[in-house]
Amino acid sequence: MTAELVRGQNHPLSETRLEVRVSAGTPVVALATAGDANGTVAGSAGVAHPGAPVLPGLEVPRQAAADHRLAVDLDALPEAVHRVSVLLTLPGGGRGPARFGAVAAPFVAVTGLDGTELVSYTLTGLGAESAVIALELYRRQGAWKVRAVGQGYSGGLAELLTDQGLAQARGLADAVEAAVSRGQARSVAAPPPRAADGDRSRQATAPAPGPAPGDPAASPAATSPVPAPSGTPYGDRAPGAPAQPPYPDGAPPPRAGQDGGTTPRPDAAPQPTAPAGPGGPVDYSHPRRQTTAPPPPAPAAPCAAPGRPASPVAGDATGWSMEERLYNQVWGMFEDLARTTAAYRSAVDFADARREKELDQVLSDPRSRLSGQGDAAREAARVRHTELVEQARAALDRDLAQLTAESEVVEPALPPAYAGWDSPVWHGYRVPMEMPMAVRLGDLCLPEAPSLRIPMLVRLPLERGLWIDSGRSGGSGGAFTDEAEAGRPAMEAAVAHAARLLAVHPAGEFGVHVIDPAGSAAGTLAPLVRTGVLATPPAPGAAGVADVLGRLTQRVDLVQMAVRAGAPDSLPPDLDTAEQLLIVNDFPHGFDDRAVTQLRYLADEGPAVGVHLMVVADREDAAAYGPLLDPLWRSLMRLTPVPDDHLADPWVGHAWTYEPPLVPPGSQVVEQVLTRVAAARRDGHR
Repeated sequence: MTAELVRGQNHPLSETRLEVRVSAGTPVVALATAGDANGTVAGSAGVAHPGAPVLPGLEVPRQAAADHRLAVDLDALPEAVHRVSVLLTLPGGGRGPARFGAVAAPFVAVTGLDGTELVSYTLTGLGAESAVIALELYRRQGAWKVRAVGQGYSGGLAELLTDQGLAQARGLADAVEAAVSRGQARSVAAPPPRAADGDRSRQATAPAPGPAPGDPAASPAATSPVPAPSGTPYGDRAPGAPAQPPYPDGAPPPRAGQDGGTTPRPDAAPQPTAPAGPGGPVDYSHPRRQTTAPPPPAPAAPCAAPGRPASPVAGDATGWSMEERLYNQVWGMFEDLARTTAAYRSAVDFADARREKELDQVLSDPRSRLSGQGDAAREAARVRHTELVEQARAALDRDLAQLTAESEVVEPALPPAYAGWDSPVWHGYRVPMEMPMAVRLGDLCLPEAPSLRIPMLVRLPLERGLWIDSGRSGGSGGAFTDEAEAGRPAMEAAVAHAARLLAVHPAGEFGVHVIDPAGSAAGTLAPLVRTGVLATPPAPGAAGVADVLGRLTQRVDLVQMAVRAGAPDSLPPDLDTAEQLLIVNDFPHGFDDRAVTQLRYLADEGPAVGVHLMVVADREDAAAYGPLLDPLWRSLMRLTPVPDDHLADPWVGHAWTYEPPLVPPGSQVVEQVLTRVAAARRDGHR
């Protein structure tokens, strides 16, 4: 099973002969450095690059390309080498984009020699950087691990190599560029790209590339410049702050003082291009969307009339199964809504800028200000502004109508893992035989289309813990009378998430533990307790906190040792190898320094071996710990019990409004589902 990493996350390596595969969608140069325990590279002899592609245990490609394979033999590395860094840089000389923010996010994967993917990582959040440390393979206590780094350098390869401790960084960077230039001079031009057979297209609503946004003759529908990708898939931002480059689904890239985002990998249709400076049009489609999966089945619906979009069909994306096709289709809808909204906002900004420019020209001439010509010019500028905005809104409304029609078809077809709690699919629910590829953690929407909600799907198993923020639910309105009531909506959301995770896993393959130090969540936890789906009763008090954390920490240690030793059969027979979820209510109450350290350890090391966190907390309550808990917050994906615009997409960085997965008032669906889960677990133990 592939582990999809986010920035800063690590994962143990079970093999020593590996390939690092790079897919960037644009030519990049791939290098590798061999460093000591501190990461310092001992001169140019420790760098594998196109001019010197082979080192002991390392081999890199000899020229720039959109796709690369780097060979790594960890056993063949010198004993002094403790860290191998995989570097990517954009070739210079004006032959391509000058920054990673102007191209699709590069994707890297570590595979075995048979092509089996061990880990993968999408380098989101890059902007002005032209060189980046993608991954590092490092030796820790005799075992090798891989870490997703994603550290970019706007100063290019020379700055990156300087940071690696190379005294002759500039000279080596020039040598790399010279080697790449020689390779490109010998290469034959590639044929023009063609769309993958399985890609689904939305050309009926796609704006065409046009002149640069600064051209007064450009129309909003033609320009619609999409900002360079900023942020991460479901990336987080500080409340009230603009969306920035971390979340399910999914490193942050984490940013200091805030939580991060998940990194699910979308596989949807190619998107329209948009002008981005002198480098020409930029294709923002993900480089891995050229999938080898079979094309979707031909829809049974009649063909659309000429000039009109085809009728939407559930499952019209690529994939081997209907579940995968629906997952990819939802991601396609999410991306389409992001881009069409970006086009609209950009067109409105262009119209505003054009109006201001025309008004400035009128006001700069005293004769116009003192005559009727000024009033006429101002009215003409207003009329042109209105026309441009109306054109942009008409294009947006057309796209929104198509997406709304698609949503109305897709939503009823979603399986339980992707469906809302109000879906009829739950009435015929049966405990699944295998784990799905993703789970729904809520909905996402934008202010331009508040009624169009896109399911927030996060890949399974969870790669990051969840932070259910209880601080935002009652702080502003003052509707709650005490702290317990203020945190109740957050705990209800946590129970709904836990019930969903239990429901989508096979019987006995997902266990839930609860820490409730003060017993304040007894009422909210009742559905979990009454149905008997908890692995153990909720743990109260400091002793309960210590007991649960001690058992889960020991489980992580044992599984890690077994994985590193390559001996999973050596685990104790009484060890529960199922995925485990720990719900912590009202953190950090009841936690001493040791317990906090254990919780941070579980957040960092637990997901890789099947232990996941869900922390219900108000960050202000943890202020007494100071910056000690900042890494914990950044390692968790923040969700809230009320709609909140703290998530950002990986393409244009919109601030999306997150809406929690609400259970219909008076509905017993959660308890009914949990009852069936508990019955299936009992039957499996007989």
